[in-house]
Amino acid sequence: MFNSVVPVVSSLLVGFTLVTSLAHAATEATQPTSADDAAIELERIRVQGQFRQLTVNETPTSVATISASMVAERGAMHLDEVLQGVANVNFAGGSSRARFIQIRGIGERSQFVDPINPSVGLLIDGINYSGLGQAAQLFDISQVEIYRGPQSGRFGADGMAGMLVLESTRAKAEHGGEWLLGIANYGGRRAGLALGGAVGALGDARLSIYQQRDDGFTENLYLQRDDTQQRSERAVRLNVFTELGSDWSLRSTLHSYRQDNGYDAFSLDNTRQSYADQPGEDDLTQQAVRFAATFSGWQYSELLLAYSYLNADSKYSYDEDWSYPGIAPGWEYASVDSYQRQRQDHSVEVRWLSTQPQVWLGLPTDWVLGLYAYQRDEDMQRDFMNWDIDQQDRFVSSYQSRHLALYGELVQQLSDRWQLTTGLRLERYRNPYQDSNQVAAKPSDSMWGGRLSLSYQTPAGGMWYSTLARGYKTGGVNGEALGKVSGQLDTELGQFLQQRATFAPELLTSYELGYKYINDSDTLLFNAALFYQDRNDVQLKSWINRQQQFVGYIENAASGNSYGAELELRYRFTEQLQSFAALGWLESDMQGFVTEDGVDMSGRELAYAPNHQANVGITWQPLEQLSVTLQTDYKDSFYYSDSHNSRSAAVQLWHASVDWQLADWHLSLWARNLSDQDYGIRGFYFGNDPRIEYAPQTYEQWGEPRRVGFTASYSF
Repeated sequence: MFNSVVPVVSSLLVGFTLVTSLAHAATEATQPTSADDAAIELERIRVQGQFRQLTVNETPTSVATISASMVAERGAMHLDEVLQGVANVNFAGGSSRARFIQIRGIGERSQFVDPINPSVGLLIDGINYSGLGQAAQLFDISQVEIYRGPQSGRFGADGMAGMLVLESTRAKAEHGGEWLLGIANYGGRRAGLALGGAVGALGDARLSIYQQRDDGFTENLYLQRDDTQQRSERAVRLNVFTELGSDWSLRSTLHSYRQDNGYDAFSLDNTRQSYADQPGEDDLTQQAVRFAATFSGWQYSELLLAYSYLNADSKYSYDEDWSYPGIAPGWEYASVDSYQRQRQDHSVEVRWLSTQPQVWLGLPTDWVLGLYAYQRDEDMQRDFMNWDIDQQDRFVSSYQSRHLALYGELVQQLSDRWQLTTGLRLERYRNPYQDSNQVAAKPSDSMWGGRLSLSYQTPAGGMWYSTLARGYKTGGVNGEALGKVSGQLDTELGQFLQQRATFAPELLTSYELGYKYINDSDTLLFNAALFYQDRNDVQLKSWINRQQQFVGYIENAASGNSYGAELELRYRFTEQLQSFAALGWLESDMQGFVTEDGVDMSGRELAYAPNHQANVGITWQPLEQLSVTLQTDYKDSFYYSDSHNSRSAAVQLWHASVDWQLADWHLSLWARNLSDQDYGIRGFYFGNDPRIEYAPQTYEQWGEPRRVGFTASYSF
């Protein structure tokens, strides 16, 4: 099928590019002349993830935004249901919800025994959710911002490859809100309520409550159930904006999230039909608060004082053999692997920034100076079958992460059109670790990152920019691997693992050239970026797989690089017709990485780094109250892991929605993956089928099948 549809998509992309190029030339010579012109304007989106609010076209970095209307067009309620349409962004399965994101081929894919240091971070209402992507529910989120390339100068170690920023709908003084009800196939039910308005002396507040459930997409043949991959998720968010006198203001944020999901995603037959007799769980209970006080009593600057706290208890378990007793007598084994984690985060930030440009070295200059402290404590308990002693066993570990950072940024206006941005962040970390295998280590180091950007505003209203950025992530300890060394120091495997006891920090240097344009009539938007990324001491995940025993570890490859481009186009042909496209191209490789069984992966592409991605669509509005959207996502084949050569298949997905706006009612009939394509979101290569004597093969977790649903919302 792909051989037939790819040429169609390619032709569509070429045609779209030609049309928008002609439109660009035509619209540069025109100005809006009537009220009708204003009705078809594209929205100039402001992003929250920089130190100051800027429009996308003022930001000297590659950033994609997903608005609430784009979320509605896909019938989406979770982040993993919209990421297919973002250029050079991917996500990994291996769970009931996507926890880990990859940007330009960089990012973690899973977490088992050892603690992880994310390459791509997640911020929700200013709270650090890195590594907890399952909490990214989208109800009452005003927009999603995806920053591609190093963001360590702004966000620290979690932003080495990029950052995702989610912001709740802003509270207003006027009382109002929204409620939502929806149904979908596979037993999908959803309900949401958002309320906001002035609450007396407390100021303006907005509360949102959301609950969704579905049966999942797995049929368990052994248990004769179709809900072993079921999902039940609830999210509550409260934001209160309070004026504390004439100079102080306070934003108070409270989050609560509960996930009670099943986990039964893999099948010995590589289908959606499972044989597991003990399906797993993927649960999370999480609470978070943040208080951000702003003092604005000075004439040219203001002070931000922020504190946040997050507590997360999770359980992740799975039927390790994916089967049941009697499936292959004499060959089978039985095991359940379970991981329970307790995580607590504290962060304190002091930020002093200018509110008006000040003259410095003869140039109008905006500035930021800040201090950031972050503390994370994570305790893990693993219950598993220990094949070394042939009985159930328990493993516990304790991990602490301590970060202290000093950062600053200058934005200098060199002339009416030229602007220079200089940012620097210095960060010191300590990551003490200890476990029940008597492994103890205290990795620590100092790192620095930042960016240097030069931008030029053209007379036609566009912006050229060039950015040199440096990102970093912390090093750590391979506790699982060190635990296996005990008693094996004189063996080849023991010596191999001993040499990989710890791993060093990774550094990423990025060179980016971009152009952003939106015409005077706000009918054409064009954003493009070319990039080259150079990685040093690349942290890559590898595995040892021997007789149903799996040992994971991270080691530093010598280097790696990637280069490519991102392109975004939006054009309104008429009041009734709008088109859009997001295109991504990525080339990558790694050097100096040899697996435990001696395979040299040098020169191979990175995992989860497809060469091409595309999202192309059109919205037709035949009536003022009615709109129809048809769009397609294309994703090239990609490797599932850095340590084996199994690949996904290329995939093309079609989505559609029909939306009615009837006064305060919004009714939406939506469908994702219309052609019901099977496509992989996680893959492993090993032997796990006793019926074929554990011959190794590729096993895949499939992405979402065809989803069709109806959603009704009412604004008041």
